[in-house]
Parts: sequence; structure tokens; C-alpha cells
Amino acid sequence: MKEGIHPAYQEVEVRCACGNVFKTRSTKKDIRLEICSACHPLFTGKQKLIDSAGMVERFHRRYDKVEAKTDAKTEKA
Repeated sequence: MKEGIHPAYQEVEVRCACGNVFKTRSTKKDIRLEICSACHPLFTGKQKLIDSAGMVERFHRRYDKVEAKTDAKTEKA
């Protein structure tokens, strides 16, 4: 391989929002994740909802209204 054309490949610490830290190798100096294998629902079997600004509650309220309307329509028919 030619010298001087490839980026530096070093060992770095990867930090997840859940607090998990592990080492890997990368051309980047710092890697931060929102979700990793230690906190992802697919790997843990637990569902976590991260609510930002009440969005989950707003969704549930809207869904409940739509569901109530469809129930009312089916009862009339």
C-alpha cells in the first residue's frame, strides 16, 4: 500500500447513551451512539420508549380518538 494516502486507523472508545462503553478500531477519534446492542429492544427483549416533548402521549391521545370514532361507526352499522 502507498504511504500517506490512508487515514489513521486507531483504537477508540464507543460510548452509548445508555452508558455502555466498548473499544473498537476506527478512523474516527470519537464515536457516540444513541442505541447499542446492550440497550436495543431486539437484543434485550425489553421495549423502551424515549419520549421527547410528550410525543408518545400525543400519539396515544390521537389514536384513542380515532379508535373511538371507528368503534362508534361499527356500532351504528
